[in-house]
Amino acid sequence: MGFLDKLKGRAKTAVDQHGDKVAGGIDKAAAMADKKTKGRYSGQIHQGAGKTKEALDRLDGKNDGDLGGPTRPSR
Repeated sequence: MGFLDKLKGRAKTAVDQHGDKVAGGIDKAAAMADKKTKGRYSGQIHQGAGKTKEALDRLDGKNDGDLGGPTRPSR
């Protein structure tokens, strides 16, 4: 098992256990970047944040929309 395989395993574990916190961090970073650029790149920033969340969701192999964290209540 190589270094990258171990890193991927640790990332998967972190996303499985703390997916909601990871998603919140991505949103917070996107909001800060949007504020720093004064909204000039808002579309690109939010698109990148969405794609990042999708990639992290696929990390667990389920692509179930929860980022691997606790299930969110449906409305």
